Amino acid sequence: MVGMIPRTARGSPTRTGKVNRPRAVRVNRPYLVVCIVALTSCATTSTHQFAEPARDWQTRSGQLLYRNPKTTVIGDVFVRFSGSGDFELTFSKGPGVNLLFLRQDASFAEVSGPFSGRGWSGPIDRAPEQLRGWLELREKVIHSEDRHQVRHVSGSETFLFRF
Repeated sequence: MVGMIPRTARGSPTRTGKVNRPRAVRVNRPYLVVCIVALTSCATTSTHQFAEPARDWQTRSGQLLYRNPKTTVIGDVFVRFSGSGDFELTFSKGPGVNLLFLRQDASFAEVSGPFSGRGWSGPIDRAPEQLRGWLELREKVIHSEDRHQVRHVSGSETFLFRF
């Protein structure tokens, strides 16, 4: 008959009426629970609330030349920031091809995209070394006033903005 489960796969009732589950299920259940908890706890989400962009934020767009010892990339850059220091940067290689997206305030940052590796969010003072140059851009861009060219060097990385 279609849909029938063999009696051995279902487990067989004992004299007390309880169903004997196969031994593999009984023995591995604790390991299964530990694996589920471990895998779900790996997915961390940020509880930090960034300010939403508003009308009083300044916006600048242009091009960014990014250079490190292995790579040189020129792409479009879109930057917006508030008077209180909230900051967003999007670096892309054309519409729909974001290379890096950065949201940052005075103490916390969130970075995503191919240039960020696996992505990261957390307190700025605990940022991975490979993202520190990107996180230094906030101060440089905010204090650049209306200059059309902004240059920042951090270690072996160079950032050249043309707004």
